[in-house]
Amino acid sequence: MCGATVGGLSTEGINVTKEAVIQGQVVRGTGDDATPVSGAYVRLLDATGEFTAEVPTSATGHFRFFAGDGQWTLRTLAPKADPVDRAVQAQTGSVAEVLISI
Repeated sequence: MCGATVGGLSTEGINVTKEAVIQGQVVRGTGDDATPVSGAYVRLLDATGEFTAEVPTSATGHFRFFAGDGQWTLRTLAPKADPVDRAVQAQTGSVAEVLISI
């Protein structure tokens, strides 16, 4: 498999068989009214809630982390929105796709 979901981040050039990838998109709203949120921050928290990493979303609202196997929490911080936490399971050899609505 060489790509993510349609319109998502490409995994071309990433050996996903050797990586645990968590990626997705932050949007404001839901359904057909959802719009990408650029400049939001997505934090990666470990199973104990400890901060591990943080990335800004791209112009299209996308983000990506390379994580270890296990349970993680994504905390999204964006202007004019309450923080949103989403649990996600990472596993070597797979790409966990997450859509976060704020």
